[in-house]
Amino acid sequence: MGKTRRWGRSLLRVVGVVVVMGVAVVGVGYLQGRVALGDAPAGERLARMMNSPQRVDGAFRNPLPLDDQMAGALKELLAASDHATPSSPVSVVKIDTARFDAVPHSGLRVTWMGHSTILVEIDGTTVLTDPVWGPRASPLPWTGPKRWFDPVIPLEDLPTVDVVVISHDHYDHLDFPTIVGLASRRVEFVVPLGVGAHLERWGVPSHRITELDWWGRHSVGDLEVVMTPARHASGRHLFDGNRTLWAGYAFLGPEHRVFFSGDSGMFPEMAEIGTRFGPFHVTMIEVGTYAQSWADWHMGPEQAVTAHTILGGEIFLPIHWGLFNLSTHGWTEPIERVLVAARADGVTAIVPRPGESFEAGSGVEVRPAGGGGQWWPDLPWRASEEYPVVSSGLGGGT
Repeated sequence: MGKTRRWGRSLLRVVGVVVVMGVAVVGVGYLQGRVALGDAPAGERLARMMNSPQRVDGAFRNPLPLDDQMAGALKELLAASDHATPSSPVSVVKIDTARFDAVPHSGLRVTWMGHSTILVEIDGTTVLTDPVWGPRASPLPWTGPKRWFDPVIPLEDLPTVDVVVISHDHYDHLDFPTIVGLASRRVEFVVPLGVGAHLERWGVPSHRITELDWWGRHSVGDLEVVMTPARHASGRHLFDGNRTLWAGYAFLGPEHRVFFSGDSGMFPEMAEIGTRFGPFHVTMIEVGTYAQSWADWHMGPEQAVTAHTILGGEIFLPIHWGLFNLSTHGWTEPIERVLVAARADGVTAIVPRPGESFEAGSGVEVRPAGGGGQWWPDLPWRASEEYPVVSSGLGGGT
């Protein structure tokens, strides 16, 4: 009997230690991630948000609602591709800062750094989109989707940036350690309504933050930054869904025009963007992280090519692929399908390695600095006929 009591007490002690350790891990995780969650809009910022036409019943809404198919999403998750993550290192080009010493001959130079992070030098103004230098698309440094390659240039080695634009506050677009690293720079931030609260929490002075609603405009030197509609969502934790706005951007320079989609399913206002601000010398449109069960959140390869055409685009840069495993498709599938759709529609698509630059404009041969060519491996992938991805509610049109 005495041995039984001693064994029982020992078991209780072990259980107690495990519980304490579990609580400690959760507590440490909360403390680590709390700041990275950002902050809730308040005061004058919140009052302005309340007046937005996009805000309904305390949250932002899409004019064309998202059709969420949770059962389908679970089914697709269980059947995820065996090639969703690269099995060998991704081919990248490390950036020598001397590349940016000379201004682009054409007046427009675009450098893709992976996913939705792009450096756009346009008519004398430098724009950085959705910068992500952190190790994971997560509030915690030790869990969540991990990037497949190190940043192609250290954050501190970036050339002078005039304006940083953020499309929405999901972790693969609004990265806490990156914003902290940029906060000490004399750089402007243009963000959708409400997102400025996160930036201020992380040390960006309020006078360097401009928050816009859809169709809002802000000038940076000779460049006009226009916030355009998108069909998506926002949120950084369980209790802040759609509290802040999401958007795309049109960059209108004296000589060149560039479109950046952010994240979006297809939506009717795409045609209006093209009519009001196009044609565009370059469109940078997301092509990855799609699934049939959430086809309203991300438009997928074929609809991205269609969007480029609707916008009056000249050169198409596929983005939002090649850095994180955020869906169930193979990691090379988006670009394989883009190239098929682009050839069928007569679209000029350019696919640089992460870290490569290209110029676009009159009299310039458009190709990556490294010469182009396929740099990703040949892996199995599903064609659009086998696995179509089509946003809902379009009524047979755009």
